[in-house]
Amino acid sequence: MHVRITLWFDRHVFEYDIYSLLKAFWPGADITIRYTDETEKEEQQAEETVCELYYAPGEEPYTETVRFHLVPGSAEAAETLGLSGCGAITAAVETDTRSDKIILKNQVKELIYRTLSEQTHRQLPWGDLTGIRPVKLMSGLLQEGKTDEEALAFMQKTWFVSRKKAQLALQTAKREEALLKDIRTEDGYSLYIGIPFCPSICLYCSFGSHPLAVWKKKTDTYLDVLETELKSVYDLMEGRRPDTIYIGGGTPTSLTEAQLERLLTTVTDTFVSDALREFTVEAGRPDTITKEKLQVLRQFPVDRISVNPQTMNQETLDRIGRKHTVEEIRTAFAAARDAGFTNINMDLIVGLPGEGEKEVDRTLEEIRKLSPDSLTVHSLALKRATRLHLFRDAYEEESFVNSERIMDMTEACATDLGMTPYYLYRQKNIAGNFENVGYAREGKACLYNILIMEQRQTILGAGSGASTKLIHENGTRVDRVENVKDLQQYLTRIEEMTERKRKGIAAFLNG
Repeated sequence: MHVRITLWFDRHVFEYDIYSLLKAFWPGADITIRYTDETEKEEQQAEETVCELYYAPGEEPYTETVRFHLVPGSAEAAETLGLSGCGAITAAVETDTRSDKIILKNQVKELIYRTLSEQTHRQLPWGDLTGIRPVKLMSGLLQEGKTDEEALAFMQKTWFVSRKKAQLALQTAKREEALLKDIRTEDGYSLYIGIPFCPSICLYCSFGSHPLAVWKKKTDTYLDVLETELKSVYDLMEGRRPDTIYIGGGTPTSLTEAQLERLLTTVTDTFVSDALREFTVEAGRPDTITKEKLQVLRQFPVDRISVNPQTMNQETLDRIGRKHTVEEIRTAFAAARDAGFTNINMDLIVGLPGEGEKEVDRTLEEIRKLSPDSLTVHSLALKRATRLHLFRDAYEEESFVNSERIMDMTEACATDLGMTPYYLYRQKNIAGNFENVGYAREGKACLYNILIMEQRQTILGAGSGASTKLIHENGTRVDRVENVKDLQQYLTRIEEMTERKRKGIAAFLNG
């Protein structure tokens, strides 16, 4: 049963955080936000689960009482949500309105988290944290001068984070700091280049990917426009060169050998210098990897690639639209090793439809045999733009399983391969309220992944759907300049996007 929840507010306050917290408990629920000045409330309440949040003036000056009121619309809805009955659930907390807004937000989230945790008998791994950067929080605590134990205790007490996840955040924060100690966080930048083509669009994909078969005749036109944008970026940055370059997508190796060589020639001639620390190309889909393309990559200073299976179970690959075989994954990985690549990443997704511990264990055994240099483990996130979300009724009979046990299995695999965590982040609607975590052997971590996630350095984005993040004042302010996602619009509006970037970069350089 799909549960519909209407979240009612008596004012505009902390809507995103509360919505995200409810989604953490019930990722599959449809949640709509409404306000009390709307007229449909009684009709909604009769049909579905209703959550209400009221702020009422208290007896003392500057004090308000926040009341959280949960009313399951039916016994069936209550059962689906894991509630013990369909009676109304009410909880309240007094807040001092003179307090910092963050303190008020934490009080409201604590009220809701405690209420839902008590009613469902569940404690979420990351507690009531709704942001995507728990490592950034941990780093901030350490920078304040807290000891390791004080930082761990703070995360547990303030946000109800489990001890295990707090330790993961601590371990990752320390490794990130060591990896970034020589990066030019203030004066440097990184470059992201998007290639938005794929052989097929995967069921879970929320990126701006386009089927290669549909756009094949326009790929050269796309490269024409992309090269124009890249040259303008170089000019706007007044000759500065990047610390890291990341070509992603889509699937960059969807391009032909000649197109790949053309792109890499432009990028290398324009941006590569002694300042470059890392050059990644997502080779992603095994069905796009050939010996000839790998040889093209080897002609340039590309020192890190990804060969991404997501799963090593053929039935799942077929179900999610990957259009390649497990054997092709093995062949592509071996070819990359034979070509001389010594830093190969592999991406996995746990929580895919129909996969449980047995299927994940089979994938991990295959990964152990291949022995990549880094392993990125993603917990499936049901994003709105994915086919998996849009057509989820067709997959209602499939299980979407993720658990502490499965996450422990992936960590054990990474440990067996000599890897430790070096970056992590979280997403909305993530399976099991877990995380995405990157593991790497010593010297094989991806600096770009840390920089883009922790907002420690400016990222200039080029290509359809690429995002530029201009980092000011050591990350206290971030200005974004977005390229349009629609591919046809990108081809025709490049001057407009370049002008927006020009204004943003000018403010960044002069700030």
